[in-house]
Amino acid sequence: MNETLDLKGLKCPLPALFAKRALLRSARGESVEVICDDPLAAIDVPHMCRGENFEVVRVTREGDMVRMVLRRP
Repeated sequence: MNETLDLKGLKCPLPALFAKRALLRSARGESVEVICDDPLAAIDVPHMCRGENFEVVRVTREGDMVRMVLRRP
């Protein structure tokens, strides 16, 4: 993981916006881990990735928390 974003407490669309900003800052092939507790983030962040041509490597749920690993191709 090149960067981890702890976005707990933020409501959509903020997790998707912060994830996009981090991915745009990263170099090609680097990964960003996003940790959220907003249930809609598990939908919005992967949707943003599809629209922006980023790769969703993994989405896991841990109780109320969602952990996503995203990659800039």
